[in-house]
Amino acid sequence: MTRQLIPFGALDRFFSDDMMTVGEFLPALDIYQDKDNVVAKISLPGVDPKKVDIVIENDVLTVSGSTEEKEEVKREDYYHREVRTGSFSRSVVLPMAVKGDVAQAKYDKGLLTITMPKEESVKPKKISVHVGE
Repeated sequence: MTRQLIPFGALDRFFSDDMMTVGEFLPALDIYQDKDNVVAKISLPGVDPKKVDIVIENDVLTVSGSTEEKEEVKREDYYHREVRTGSFSRSVVLPMAVKGDVAQAKYDKGLLTITMPKEESVKPKKISVHVGE
């Protein structure tokens, strides 16, 4: 069996065509928990935070929005393009029940941080052991 090498740059051209650059993109998303909260961090550089919608429903977090190009450049004039524009939407099932109505969001230097307090029923409870006499 012989292997054929892919010509240099062919893969870049394949992934830079229509399927990756037009209309939608997926921002990077991290989710973790601390003692009292579930925290989501989403990388949104260049996105106007006023154009971001955050919905928490049935323990599913959905973040969506859009960004536009600031200058008009014809598609044919691009040599290489990685900066994403258009709309995005990310939905993720949260690892536990949260209080969506009191969640808070903060946008700083291109990073959106959403802090969602855990429901009391899912927080760890310490139970004392009473020794019988």
